[in-house]
This record gives sequence, structure tokens and C-alpha cells, in this order.
Amino acid sequence: MTRSLFSRWAWGAVLALSAGAVWAEAPSPGPQRVEALKHMVRQDCGSCHGMRLTGGLGPALTSEALAHKPPEYLQAVILNGIPGTPMPPWSAMLSPQEAQWIAEQLFQGFPEEHRSAH
Repeated sequence: MTRSLFSRWAWGAVLALSAGAVWAEAPSPGPQRVEALKHMVRQDCGSCHGMRLTGGLGPALTSEALAHKPPEYLQAVILNGIPGTPMPPWSAMLSPQEAQWIAEQLFQGFPEEHRSAH
């Protein structure tokens, strides 16, 4: 394993362990926040991961693509980003509970945004 790959793997392991304590106790966000989070994932995350989350600059975030990753790892990546890559930390905009909700939704197949009629 190259030094760079090992560093990324080790960083991911640290992130996964740091998120594990939060995983079991996170409440769901309220209905309005859920809609805001759906929009954020589709627009902000979609700008790198593809508007359908099937990949782009960043990897696919489909349930199939994430099946082999621990949920705690994904929550930690959302909150802390991945150093040395374009993946930024979102901890300034998301709580650990919201990051957990996003991770759970990604593992289940992320829902579409609710679009109200104008």
C-alpha cells in the first residue's frame, strides 16, 4: 500500500471511530430541516457527486456504491471532509445528527426533494 493510500485509510479509520459514539443517539431532524437537507444534498453534494449522486468529481453516493462502508465512516466524512481531496468538512453547517441522517438516507437510497407547486 502506498504511503498516500495508507494515510487516507488511516484518516478514514480515525474519522469512523470518532463518529461512532454519536451514531446510536441521533434524533431525526424536523420536517422543514429534512427538506432543507434533501435540497442541500441534491444541490451542494450533487455538484461534485453528480446530481443523481451517481458520481462525478466525487464518487457515487448510491446505496450500492456505499454498501461496503460503515455508516459511521460516512457520517465522519460528511462532518470532517477528507484531507488532501476536494471533499470539504460540513461540520460548520451540519450537526452530527444531521450528518447521521444524511448517511442513513444515502444507505437507503437518497430521497428526491419534495417540490411544491407554484
